[in-house]
Amino acid sequence: MSAEIVNLRQFKKQQARSEKDKQAEQNRIRFGRTKTEKQLTKALNEKAEKAHRQGRIEKDEGGE
Repeated sequence: MSAEIVNLRQFKKQQARSEKDKQAEQNRIRFGRTKTEKQLTKALNEKAEKAHRQGRIEKDEGGE
């Protein structure tokens, strides 16, 4: 059984590239939305919140 010979310098560079790719993917997910998509999400959230508030039943303060 012979072990595979690995160039440590190349291995470290490949590892660093892999880490940068993972970070880039996370950033694309987190920040990669267009202004229009952000506005649409905000509008939908506001509409849902408004509908939720309108459906709420108010309790009387009189104690009955």
